Amino acid sequence: MKKLNIILTNDDGISSKGLYTLWEALKEIANLTIVAPMKQQSGKAMSVTYYGPLKVHQVETFGDSAAWKVEGTPADCVKVALGGLADSPPDLIVSGINHGANAGRSILYSGTAGCVIQGILQGIPGIAFSYTCEKTEEFPQVKPYIAPIVDYIVNHPLREGTFLNVNFPNKTIQGVKMARQGRAFWLEAPRKELHEEGHLEFYLEEIGHDHDEHPESDIALLKAGFATAVPIHINELTDQAHFDNYKDHFEQSIRA
Repeated sequence: MKKLNIILTNDDGISSKGLYTLWEALKEIANLTIVAPMKQQSGKAMSVTYYGPLKVHQVETFGDSAAWKVEGTPADCVKVALGGLADSPPDLIVSGINHGANAGRSILYSGTAGCVIQGILQGIPGIAFSYTCEKTEEFPQVKPYIAPIVDYIVNHPLREGTFLNVNFPNKTIQGVKMARQGRAFWLEAPRKELHEEGHLEFYLEEIGHDHDEHPESDIALLKAGFATAVPIHINELTDQAHFDNYKDHFEQSIRA
């Protein structure tokens, strides 16, 4: 059977343990091209570098797999991978494994998700993997799930415009559940300080904020010890109900 062509990427940087774990989990079943940021780029979502060159450096820490580090954002990495670094068109983009959860609406901030969304916009399916863990933790309990999830998506393709957002709990994994997106998001409590030079500085410190979560949401299932997989569709963001209800009235009401 022909091997898959997969681009591996992330937002934690080329030296991330999570990225290396992805490579270890998939190197026997796919031709892998690794393109990742040179340094930590969490929270960059889909930001891109419009001005100046994107410097790219080849690295040799992934065995026989071609690998590059990019002085840019996660989305930049996917753009340059598709723009010439990958030898063959990819069948799939796999991002992660992120250090820390990307469940609920926090994916709107996530560079891990931003990588696969960039691929979706160019017609390439993707999977984003995240693990609810500290930056220093290893990934042994997560690794065995990577290849089976990738294999399942290859054999049961996502519909156009949809990517799979996978999160693992930092506890004994009770199983894997297809889930719906939760309501939680990264909420900050800005801490203000007056700098000695006279200007204000703010530090965005995350605080806990509970939502009324559906029992089948990724947030609720992760708390119960399940790994979660949420199909996220981004091809159509229009509020169709509002469009249908107000289109004619809006167009007839607005006059310059």
